[in-house]
Amino acid sequence: MANEPNEDEPLFHAATYTQAPKVSHKVLTKEERQELIKQHEEKQQEAAKLDQVASKGPIGRWWSRLQSGPNKITPAMAIVALGVVYGDIGTSPLYTMQTFLNGQGGLAHADHEAVLGVLSLVFWSITLITTVKYVLIAMRIDNKGEGGIFALYSLIRKYGAWLAIPAMLGGAAFLADSVLTPAVSISSAVEGLETLPAFEKLFTENKQLTLMITAAIILILFSAQSRGTERIGKVFGSVVLVWFSFLAVVGLANLSQYWGVFAALNPLYGVRFLFSSHNAAGLAIMGTVFLSTTGAEALYSDMGHVGRGNIYFTWPFIKIALVLCYFGQGAWMLNHWDDSAYARTHGLNPFFEMMTPSVRYVAVVLSVLAGVIASQALITGAFTMVSEATHLNWMPHLQVRYPARTRGQLYIPVVNVVLCVSTLLVLALFRDSEHISAAYGLALTITMITTTILLAVYIWHSGRRIGAVVFTVLFLAIQFMFFFASMAKFLHGGWFTMLLTFAILLVMYTWNEGTKLERAQRRHMQPAECLPVLERLHDDDTIPYFADNIVYLTSDPEMKRIDTDIFFSIFADHPKRARAWWAVSVETADEPFTREYSVENFGTDYMFRVRIRLGFKVSQSIPAYIHQIMNDLSKSGDLPKQESRYPKLDADPNIGPIRYVLIHKALMPESKVSQRGAISLEIKYAIRRLAGSPVKWFGLAPYNPLIEIQPLFLATQRPPRLKRV
Repeated sequence: MANEPNEDEPLFHAATYTQAPKVSHKVLTKEERQELIKQHEEKQQEAAKLDQVASKGPIGRWWSRLQSGPNKITPAMAIVALGVVYGDIGTSPLYTMQTFLNGQGGLAHADHEAVLGVLSLVFWSITLITTVKYVLIAMRIDNKGEGGIFALYSLIRKYGAWLAIPAMLGGAAFLADSVLTPAVSISSAVEGLETLPAFEKLFTENKQLTLMITAAIILILFSAQSRGTERIGKVFGSVVLVWFSFLAVVGLANLSQYWGVFAALNPLYGVRFLFSSHNAAGLAIMGTVFLSTTGAEALYSDMGHVGRGNIYFTWPFIKIALVLCYFGQGAWMLNHWDDSAYARTHGLNPFFEMMTPSVRYVAVVLSVLAGVIASQALITGAFTMVSEATHLNWMPHLQVRYPARTRGQLYIPVVNVVLCVSTLLVLALFRDSEHISAAYGLALTITMITTTILLAVYIWHSGRRIGAVVFTVLFLAIQFMFFFASMAKFLHGGWFTMLLTFAILLVMYTWNEGTKLERAQRRHMQPAECLPVLERLHDDDTIPYFADNIVYLTSDPEMKRIDTDIFFSIFADHPKRARAWWAVSVETADEPFTREYSVENFGTDYMFRVRIRLGFKVSQSIPAYIHQIMNDLSKSGDLPKQESRYPKLDADPNIGPIRYVLIHKALMPESKVSQRGAISLEIKYAIRRLAGSPVKWFGLAPYNPLIEIQPLFLATQRPPRLKRV
């Protein structure tokens, strides 16, 4: 057992200038023990309070359950939940009814039957998809408190390799949505400026001004990502609270003119209108209705950030505000559908038109802020999604930065640039929110369908098979209807969403397939085969030390063997002599915040096999962890002291210089591999060149690591012998 570390021991590695949380290895530091004792005492105090409440009856017991674990509700986190979770769905009223009017041919065609029909479809879509599927069902299925499609896949991947396909497809569609959300949310809000009397002449004379303002806001938004959003994020929740309150108030103000729209709560109005000849858009109306549910996936994917209880607590207020706003727009349309003043208005937006000019100024400011918040939530979600895909080995290793102290907030420069360029490209192609929304819904339907499949698998294997069948049939039927309705707009913008989704899917699939081929070619050596030779090299004083410690990063998860590539590297050309060789693998745990390691030394003091297990939300900055492990083993006596004759930057006299070695593979021309396999490998290597070296991902750049290229042979046959002449 390792000795307890000195409490003054630095966990800081000078070259990285960062402090990593220690990984667990049998013992806890004094500070960690004190923290655990403090947490235990707080939990006991909290439990005592809850027991007092619970003893008062059923309501007390209900409140006790509501205040435990991920169900815990706090006023501060409830406000944060408003800003983190509801930004996307909160901007849907800006463009949903506008898209409906465009599909019906204008306000003149929005009569009683059409308005009540679309309101009924909107209400029941929000109820079934958001409330029932996500709030009541999906949010009960979490991975250690974390939600989202990749966290869900990590929970159920043991049930079949085929589950990777819907998980990849859903993740790719989510990332495609991350490109479209800033474009549609911000552009629809900025277009509200055109409805203000003070700016009417300015926008009439400058047709491209709206586009330019939208592009400027998007550029500022993406430029701010590298600085982190911790400070501005604190006010997001308050802004969203004001925004939804505003939606409810303006909706009520218009409802007072025509309360009859509440007849749309009857689902028969929606069903009749959907199949009515009076419906000018036909089945495509469901693509418009689906826009009202955008952001529903965020309730599940952001559950780990704010806690399930806070979403349960805030969702009723959010839904009431949304319903009041949609029904208020419906009341305004029924009051003005025969008004000749609006007959020739192009791109009429009921959201802004239902307000007086003075209120409209407030609406534009709030809607722009809401659009920025919705965009920020999707951008942050994209960073998290790419990070999780990397941990699943579906994407290349990319440099990750942590600009703030908030847990889970990260910044990936490459992803930020790609998202920014892609969003500006969307603006250049589609020009306004009306055309962007045609492409917008399609990506979300794909994500929701794949999430439904994965949720159904979980429910099935949890023993509730009848429930799994009912859940699958009901929600796949609804969501496939949304999908086919959105596909009706394929030529009007949906093609871009599909192209973007399948481009991201291609990256995931080929990277995964290429990695499988590389691992299939891996060869291993047992300790008895390699240790005698390594011992001879270790004791050979005629060969100078290459480094005191040589650390090889390997993807081999097994602890009782050595990767042959490492053995070849040690003895290739000039032997790499060291005081200790390290074969280190980093394993991604299904839990989000795991930090632990294990060591195998094969009975030696010079060959160490290390496996580090990190949760899928934990940074893989390896040097600080390696440094801690070496200190632990040095203090336990497993690693001889490596005294240095010269001062070192990290001020650690017990650990000698460390040299990191990464081994990359290259496909040889003589290899026999299928055409698909060869393409997967070539695409993987091309992506790796574009994305950059994993050196940055593992935090090795300051250490000048050695990168070696070794041949990858796949079922290679020996060529015929030459004939001597």
